[in-house]
Amino acid sequence: MIVDSDTSNDVRDGLVRDYLHLTREVMPHMSALPETDWPVVNDHCFQRIVLDTISGGVWYDHIPRPAYKHLTMLQAEEAVALCRAITAGTADLYALNLQSLKWRGKAR
Repeated sequence: MIVDSDTSNDVRDGLVRDYLHLTREVMPHMSALPETDWPVVNDHCFQRIVLDTISGGVWYDHIPRPAYKHLTMLQAEEAVALCRAITAGTADLYALNLQSLKWRGKAR
């Protein structure tokens, strides 16, 4: 099967849009709900956690800045899947945040 590079780029761009929507709007909104007990509330914190997790370390050691412009198709897929797992409650945001902070030498 031959995949048109324009089609591939469109899919990747759609995934990046989903990732940005989830981290900039959905997750911060959810974190403000009284029933949600999350360790972070700001969009940049969600982005840090997600990008660090998919990178297996401090994201900017693996992905050029700005990250959303440089995510590969696989990274974009992984980022969206992780965001969805977090919002569904199937990924432990506390553990992911702690690991991200450890990679950065900021864990308490």
